[in-house]
Amino acid sequence: MLEVLKRDVCEIAKRAQRDGLCKHKSGNFSARDKETGYVVITPTGMDREVLTPRDMIVMDMNANVIENLSGLKPTSESLMHLKIYETRPDALAIAHTHSMYATSFAVLRKPIPAIVYEVANLGLTKARVPVAEYGRPGTPALADSVIEPCKEAECFLMEKHGVVAFDSNNVYEAYLKASYVEELAQLYFNALTINSGKEPEFFAQEELQKWEYPKEIKFLK
Repeated sequence: MLEVLKRDVCEIAKRAQRDGLCKHKSGNFSARDKETGYVVITPTGMDREVLTPRDMIVMDMNANVIENLSGLKPTSESLMHLKIYETRPDALAIAHTHSMYATSFAVLRKPIPAIVYEVANLGLTKARVPVAEYGRPGTPALADSVIEPCKEAECFLMEKHGVVAFDSNNVYEAYLKASYVEELAQLYFNALTINSGKEPEFFAQEELQKWEYPKEIKFLK
């Protein structure tokens, strides 16, 4: 069932570990099928080195496990994933990482401002990566904490926890967004350090919304 989504989610989970965005079995990933509404999600407590597509779990939007061929449990943060899909029907994939710099700002409950123009691709509405209030991992409170930030942006921090990014296409794009949040966090940290703690200038949301593909580029065929 949903073999393509299983393969994609498994591959991204492995890549996140290789890239260092998820260490020590941390983080989780999912993708939602347009036709059935079912969600393919990573299992809890698995070493990514031995993870296979067969280990992916299929759930419905009511948190019922539809298929778990390896007998594994879905991630304990499944409720958070389902809440995002419920709140943002356009979301088809979610990446939740525990990357170092971004999580450092999450510990401080500090949003990351739009200091470089590339954040125009992160689905921000207030020129920042916002922070969801703290909720204990695995609880309905954690799931509820993501409602407002995921309305505001397609990427956000979770207080004292990590990064969440979602996308309306696939889990590869969701992961790219999470990766870029980590790069943005590093840039922000460097700017603060170089500037002796003084906040750098950042883009206004109106400016971010002005981006468009150059009209001067013409296709002759």
